[in-house]
Parts: sequence; C-alpha cells; structure tokens
Amino acid sequence: MDWLGFGFENSLLHAASLPMSVLFRLFRILASTGQQALEWSLKDKKRLLHAVYRVGDLDRTIKFYTECFGMNLLRKRDIPEEKYSNAFLGFGPEDSHFVVELTYNYGVDKYDIGTGFGHFAIATEDAYKFVENVREKGGKITREPGPVKGGTSVIAFVQDPDGYLFEIIQRGPTPEPLCQVMLRVGDLDRSIKFYEKACGMKLLRKVDRPAHKYTIAMLGYADEHDTTVLELTYNYDVTEYTKGNAYAQVAISTEDVYKSAEAVKLVTQELGGKITRQPGPIPGINTKITSFLDPDGWKVVLVDNTDFLKELELV
Repeated sequence: MDWLGFGFENSLLHAASLPMSVLFRLFRILASTGQQALEWSLKDKKRLLHAVYRVGDLDRTIKFYTECFGMNLLRKRDIPEEKYSNAFLGFGPEDSHFVVELTYNYGVDKYDIGTGFGHFAIATEDAYKFVENVREKGGKITREPGPVKGGTSVIAFVQDPDGYLFEIIQRGPTPEPLCQVMLRVGDLDRSIKFYEKACGMKLLRKVDRPAHKYTIAMLGYADEHDTTVLELTYNYDVTEYTKGNAYAQVAISTEDVYKSAEAVKLVTQELGGKITRQPGPIPGINTKITSFLDPDGWKVVLVDNTDFLKELELV
C-alpha cells in the first residue's frame, strides 16, 4: 500500500483492519513526512519563470512589446499539429529573468480577460518618457504618469492590443524590469498562507488602504526591487471573480517536482485548491512538471529547474 504517496486516500480503506498500535505508528510517520515536505518546500530554490497568457495576433503583440516596452523576443515556435504558436519575451535571458509566454491559438482572435486578473508591471527609471514612447507608437494610456494618491511613487497604466494592463512604475535601476503579476483573491490571508507554504514564497509587504477599500500583499523570493513578485489584491467584501479564458498561469522552477507536489498536496488539503497534474515528465519533452490551482482557482505550474535549463539549451 502507498501510505506515503498519492495513493494515501485509497490506503485508508484498509486501515480499519489494522491494530491501533500500527495505525498510531503509521500516522506518526505520515505526520513527520508531511512536515518534512513542508520544510523542504521552504528551503527549495524556487524562481518565478514566466507568465502564460493568450493573445489574438501574435505578431502584433510581439511588435507592441518590443517597440513600446523595449522587450526582447527570446524565442518563437509554431506547433501546427496542435494548432498554436507561442513566443517568449522579456528583458533578459530566460535562465535568469522572468518572461511572458504569449500563446496564439489558430483562428482565435479574441479572449475574455475576466475580472480576476489585474495587471503586469514594468519598472523604469522614467515613467514619463516610457509612456510618451508608448503614445508615439500608438499605444493606449489608461492612466497618465503621476504620483499615486497620498504618496510620491510615480506610476502609469498602459493597455496592450489584447486589453492586458501594464502598470508602469518609476524606480531606480533594477535587474528585473518585468516586476509584478497582479491577481485578485477572495481571502488575502488564506492566499498568503497558501503561497508561503505551497510555493515557499515570502511575504515582502502587506498594505491596507481602507479609504479605497482594498488590501494588497507582495510575495516573492527576493526583494521586490530586485526580482518579480506576485501581487495579490483583496477588494473589501469581494470573494469571487471571473477568470475568463485569456490569462493562463505562472510557472515556477523547483529543484524537485515530486517533493514540491507532496507539499502542495498537504497545503491544498488545509487551505483549498487542487493538484491538476501529478508530477512527472511531459511526453515528448521529458521536462518534469506538476500543476495545481490555488484556493481562488489561479493556476501554477512547477517546473524541474534542471530540465528547464536543458530545454533552453536545445533552443
């Protein structure tokens, strides 16, 4: 019987026939193993790899991101047998930077972004100059650059051709300009615990703005000025959002997808969410992954880091 693996629930069906002393010992082993999995998750050297979302015209979006945002096209591939193409763009190589993975499905030119996805963010030393360049290229500005209400931070908002919002944040030099992915959640404290325990993230800061009736939390693997972070937003009294079919997921590297999946399984049992793909290699590629939904239904894919780097070497 698979007492310590993913067949544990089925194994419980046989538990009634075992002596209490044996059951007690088994449950102690399981508790210890579960704790080890959670502790390992915190020590695992994870990194946010990329965000995946769908666009209606791949070449149009590539042109917009390279000319308006200054991103680099890192790679592009067409999979005709599966009727889709995708492209990876960012401000640096994939082995060290967070990037976006754009997916174009043949014949689909429009998607519903939904109400849950918020925005991406790009850090720049001059938000005013950045926005002017976007304007000159025909981009849509949804918020002109200027200080935030009650503060001094200068921000702006730009909309890409498919309707995705990008917050433009003025700050000093940073090794990672593509700096945020913002998602809305229905229970902020629950989500913070989930990403801390399931993904090994650290809560970098939490800000409550009662005047505007929302609270945000920044989570990640390093200081938010040095790396990409996940920004979770809770709007007072709003517990559910529509997901649409545009935004797909974030991918995170891990040193061991099997151990990571064990930790995720325990956390989903405690806080909600579910594993959507058991850990193992992708057929034909052999990169090991596992995927799951958080308590709000946002998808996360964990990717074996060694396999991911090998995959990049083949490009």
